[in-house]
Amino acid sequence: MNETLLSVAVITFNEEGNLARTLEAIKTIANEIIVVDSHSSDRTREIAQDFGAKVFEEDWKGHIAQKNSALEKCVGKWILSIDADEVASAELIKSIAQAIASDNADGFMISRKSVYLGKTLNYMWRPDLHLRLVKRDAKPRWSGYNPHDSLKIEGKIVKLKGDLIHYSYKDLSDHWNRLIVYARLAAESYAQKGKRFSLLKLLFNPMWGVTKSYIFRLGFLDGIQGLFAAFSKGVYIFLKYAFVWEIEQAAKRQKAKLKP
Repeated sequence: MNETLLSVAVITFNEEGNLARTLEAIKTIANEIIVVDSHSSDRTREIAQDFGAKVFEEDWKGHIAQKNSALEKCVGKWILSIDADEVASAELIKSIAQAIASDNADGFMISRKSVYLGKTLNYMWRPDLHLRLVKRDAKPRWSGYNPHDSLKIEGKIVKLKGDLIHYSYKDLSDHWNRLIVYARLAAESYAQKGKRFSLLKLLFNPMWGVTKSYIFRLGFLDGIQGLFAAFSKGVYIFLKYAFVWEIEQAAKRQKAKLKP
């Protein structure tokens, strides 16, 4: 085949425990695998190379910039952008192959299911649809705010059958440690975009987030894992606005110091 039909783009950092599972699932349909690694200290790069990936080492620039760097390195007519902890189901692999062959859209939304504390969640963190399969000439670009990035294109978008299985967190400690980091990143992105602290949002958005996901979206049917996930959502939202407040206070103190 002269033309590279499908490039797969992945960004990594210390994904030794996940990457092989991810690449094993997509190796039969990938003509090119691009891995942008931010100086992993484990075997991440070696595992990627074992699957024939083209590996690039780059300093961490944030989720959006790092993913755009991976996009820019892809030469395929189509690009599948996935995370190192996501595994394409057999149904999704079949759907991707059919979508590329039919060529009836410029991008495809993919549904994601999370595996959390040993359980596949069917209600919590859903619906979880993401644009992941795109034509390179549709001008794909990651945007949004870190760490909640989103892929944008110019053209027609439809939904694929099948799921990406997201192996989300190793355990509760991993979840809560990352939750704090992600809330801080989101707050910094909010501040950069000029979004201001709101006491009402700090007080009411966390409660609404828990209620909506656990009650109205039936998260309680996911058992104790659903309860943990719902509660963590409320804490994340609370911390995000608390960090926005902290950033604003620090800016005010710095401004006061600069006054003559």
